[in-house]
Amino acid sequence: MPNHTISIIDFFSLESAMATEFRRLLNNIQSSSPDREVKSVLITSAMLSEGKSTVCAFLAVTAAKKGLRTLLVDSDLRRPSLHKLFIMPRDQGLVDILSDGVAPKTVVKKTSLEKLDLITAGKAIAHPAEVFDPGAIGRLVSEMKFYYDLIVVDAAPIIPVSDPMLLAPLVDGVLMVVRAGRTQRDVVRRAKEIIGGATNRLLGVVLNNAENSLPYYFDQGYYGYDYGQKVPGTGKGNGRRNKNGNGGEPRKPSQPDDKKKVTP
Repeated sequence: MPNHTISIIDFFSLESAMATEFRRLLNNIQSSSPDREVKSVLITSAMLSEGKSTVCAFLAVTAAKKGLRTLLVDSDLRRPSLHKLFIMPRDQGLVDILSDGVAPKTVVKKTSLEKLDLITAGKAIAHPAEVFDPGAIGRLVSEMKFYYDLIVVDAAPIIPVSDPMLLAPLVDGVLMVVRAGRTQRDVVRRAKEIIGGATNRLLGVVLNNAENSLPYYFDQGYYGYDYGQKVPGTGKGNGRRNKNGNGGEPRKPSQPDDKKKVTP
């Protein structure tokens, strides 16, 4: 089987509906606090597998393509994934900074985008809690602000561990990713209470995987968006496509089970 060397950057198309949404998200972040500049953002979720790392990656790519010097930091030491998304070695990263005192600038990895850099999680360790130091990570973020316009920190989920709660007061803003149709409403509510009790810098919620969980006009497929692919079309007509990628009338609104529908 051939090795796959396609990073998440290769899936990003400036003309896609997805890119449009991430530009809106970036603009909302930048304008969220008129009284202070938001240069560091922590992204977390209530539970596992809600897509927070993918949101982190695409937000960072969007910022870099808009000309912002951007740094991604993988602080999810238990289940790191940014190195996989960008096809980079995991070693020499945050754990090495925390446990061995390695200088942050020496572990920064360059991506294929000129203005996007990455600090991976670093070497694998048996007990991440023993080296996790929110104060040291906060100082790292403060130091990196001198070199970067935006720092995006990928944090562990809120419910399983306390890491994001400890890191939240040390950044300028916090975003919580919620996977529609999967995460129970009470779980989202509890996560919001935890992170809200730790900081007043919760900027908002990113709703992920809305397809089939919300009415048709929230469905990305309705607007011609296909995850991981460039938006098809020649520019003729209104460009709208139904769920199967064909032209014609949009599909009717779905009737999801209320237990699966998430309304943060």
